[in-house]
Amino acid sequence: MPGGLVALLDDVAVLARAAAASIDDVGVAAARAGVKAAGVVVDDTAVTPQYVHGLAAERELPIIWRIALGSLRNKLLVILPAILLLSQFLPFLLTPILMIGGAYLCYEGAEKVWHKIRGHGGHHGAEEGALPDEDTVVAGAVRTDFILSAEIMVISLNEVAAEAFLSRMVILIVVAIAITVLVYGVVGLIVKMDDAGLRLSTSPRKAVAGLGRGLVKGMPKLLTFLTVVGTAAMLWVGGHILLVGMHDLGFHPLYDVVHHAEEAAHAAAGSLGGLVGWLVNTLASAVLGLVVGAVVAVVMALTVHRHKKHGADADAVGSH
Repeated sequence: MPGGLVALLDDVAVLARAAAASIDDVGVAAARAGVKAAGVVVDDTAVTPQYVHGLAAERELPIIWRIALGSLRNKLLVILPAILLLSQFLPFLLTPILMIGGAYLCYEGAEKVWHKIRGHGGHHGAEEGALPDEDTVVAGAVRTDFILSAEIMVISLNEVAAEAFLSRMVILIVVAIAITVLVYGVVGLIVKMDDAGLRLSTSPRKAVAGLGRGLVKGMPKLLTFLTVVGTAAMLWVGGHILLVGMHDLGFHPLYDVVHHAEEAAHAAAGSLGGLVGWLVNTLASAVLGLVVGAVVAVVMALTVHRHKKHGADADAVGSH
């Protein structure tokens, strides 16, 4: 009996170690997948505060909560089942779909660069003039989030495509929940930063009041910084997706040029070779992303946007 109990305890210990290892593997895979989606995550974080800009302070967090729930529903109930089915039954479509998402990232990044050069803000959602009601704000934010969430999930899936179906599902669920909590947790902190700063600025203690004023002044700079980092990351991630995707589909010249340049930089930089090589690859990917994004933007301007403009002009004429 004691021997059987010891054997049972050994089996339980083995199962516990196996479960712990599986949890560690899921965590590592989820982290690896999430890192690749960093550009979209930063952009999502930078975009969302615009939806509550100008609203009553007490309604900011409830609206962000509703947007976060909509984002999680997008990821878990719509996007996740769709991409899991594709990865299981039509895996050859994943690279083209990923490249379409990469091209969209490049387009978004190039548009932001163009608006910055022209001196205009981004085009992500906040309309000028009177703000719509909360339901309209939430619906618009969730629609925009759907596109960004789809990109995040497809990029993440591509990193774990070799895993078994159940592992893929668990990893992507972890990624979906973790990224949603991260993005909207940070957004909540950002939108309340100026409120907290205003309260602190009235403190009789000079140091605390100075901190409060610093928070109020720092919020616009933080949003600007996030926008710049998000734009750069979108161009880099989008360009890298296209670079690797073309290589996987059999078109090797661009990938080979970048790969050889990365290896040459790595060899020439000595102990800093890894960092320098990565910077070369990142810069090349960002340049490719900017070029592709600019081409897509021109095509969109000559087709979709022109059609919308003509339709709006016709409606305006008809109303007179």
